[in-house]
Amino acid sequence: MAQESDEDRHFGISGRRRSPQTPLAREAAVLRRDLAYVHSDAIAASVMVGTGETYIAAFALALGLGDIVAGIVASGPILAGAVLQLVSPYAVRRLGSHRRWVVLAAAVQAASFAPLVGAAVAGRLSAFGLLAIATLYWAAGMAAGPAWNTWVGTIVPRSLRARFFARRSRVGQAALLAGLLGGGAILHGFESNEERLLGFAVLFALAGLARGVSAWLLAKQSEPDPLIERVTGRLDLAPPRSTPGNRRLLAYLLAVQTGVHVAAPFFTPYMLGEVALGLSYVGYMTLIAASFVSKILALPWLGHFSAKHGARRLLRLAGLSIVPLPALWTFSNDFNYLLAVQLFSGVAWGAHELATFLLFFDAIRPEERTRVLTWFNLASATAMVSGAAAGGWLLGTQGIDLAGYATLFWISAGARALTLPLLAWLPDLRTTAAPPAVGILAARPSSGSIDRPVLSDREDSPIERPAEPRELSSTE
Repeated sequence: MAQESDEDRHFGISGRRRSPQTPLAREAAVLRRDLAYVHSDAIAASVMVGTGETYIAAFALALGLGDIVAGIVASGPILAGAVLQLVSPYAVRRLGSHRRWVVLAAAVQAASFAPLVGAAVAGRLSAFGLLAIATLYWAAGMAAGPAWNTWVGTIVPRSLRARFFARRSRVGQAALLAGLLGGGAILHGFESNEERLLGFAVLFALAGLARGVSAWLLAKQSEPDPLIERVTGRLDLAPPRSTPGNRRLLAYLLAVQTGVHVAAPFFTPYMLGEVALGLSYVGYMTLIAASFVSKILALPWLGHFSAKHGARRLLRLAGLSIVPLPALWTFSNDFNYLLAVQLFSGVAWGAHELATFLLFFDAIRPEERTRVLTWFNLASATAMVSGAAAGGWLLGTQGIDLAGYATLFWISAGARALTLPLLAWLPDLRTTAAPPAVGILAARPSSGSIDRPVLSDREDSPIERPAEPRELSSTE
C-alpha cells in the first residue's frame, strides 16, 4: 500500500484507494504538487543568496571600488526594497494576482545578475552602477515579500503549516550553506591567477540561474481564482498604533540596528582588504559559514531557553552578548581566534533574532502582522542605512587602516552598549508563540544572516487555503 502523506490526511482520504476521478483526490494531488514547488523554491532562492548577494561586497573590492563602497553596497540598497514593499498591495490589485507580482519580482531579481556578469567579464563597473544594480536586486526581492506571505498562506493548509515551513526553513539553510561554500571554492579556483573577476562572473551567472529556476517554480504554483477579496482588498498602510511596551521594544530594536550597522557593513572590506586582514576567499567564506552554522545549531537550545525563561530574558541575554562583538575583532588577527569569535557571534545573533520574532508574534494581532512587519522593515532599513552612513563617514575621516577600523569597531560596541538601558525598561512581554520559520534574505559576516519571518507558518494566520474544492489557475 502506498504510504499516506500529510496532504492525504488533510483531505481525509488516508487509507482509501486514491482515485484521480474524485474531487478530494484531485485536490490532494494539486496540493502535493504545490508543496513540492514551494519547497524547491526555497532551495533555488537560497542558492541564489549563497552564491550571489553574499559576494557582492567582495566583488566591489575586486573591482577596486574601495572599502567604503563595499560597505555601503551591503546595506544602502536594502532601503529601496523596504520602500517598495509599500506598493506591493497596489501592484497585486493592479495585476489581479499575487502570483503574477511575485513571479515578476523574482524574474527581475534574476535579471539583476546579468549586468554583474557583464561587469565581471569586462573588468570594470562604476560605484554608482554597482549601487544601482544592488538596489534593483533588493527592491525586487523585498517587494515580493508581503504578496508571497499572503499567497503561500492560501496554498498551505493550517494543519500542515508548522511542520511544512519548519522543514522548508531547514532545507533553505542547507542550500544557502552549500551555495556559500561552493561560491568560496569557485573564487578560490580563480584566486591563484590574474582572472579572479571571471570567478565572480561564474558566481553571478549561477545566482541568476538559480533565481530564474525559482521564478519558474513560483509560476508553476496554483492560486485561488478569483483572487480572494479579503486578502487583496484595500490594505491600510497607515503606520500601526502601538502600546507603550511595544514602542519601547521598537525603540530598542531600531537603536540596536543603528549601532550595529556603524560597523557591520565594513566587516567584508576589513576581512578581504589588504590594509587589514587580507584573508583569502576561502578564509572569508569559512568565517561567514562559521557564524551561520553556529546560529542554526544553537536555535533549538535557544528555543528551549525561551520556553523556560521567557523571550524577554532571552532578549536581554542576547543584548548583552552582541555589545562586545565588533571590539573582539581588534584583539587578534589569528584565524582560529576569529573563528571562535564568529561561532559566539552566531549564537548571540540567533538569540537576538529568535527573541525578537517571538515577541513580535505575541505582541501583534494576526491580522495586523503583515502591515506591522512592512513598516518595521522600513524603519529597520532606515536605521541600517543611517548607521552605515555614519560608519562610512567615520572610516573616511579616521583613515582606512587598522587603526581606523579599530576605532570604528569600538564606536559600534559603544553604541550597542548605549542601548542597554532601553532593555531594562522593557515590560514583561510574555510570549507563548512557537519559534517561527524564516526566509533568508542575506548572509552576513557579522551576524550569520538577515532573516525574515514567514507569517503564513502560524496556525492563527488570517490567510487560509479555501476549504472547498475550487477551480485552480495554473501555468501548467
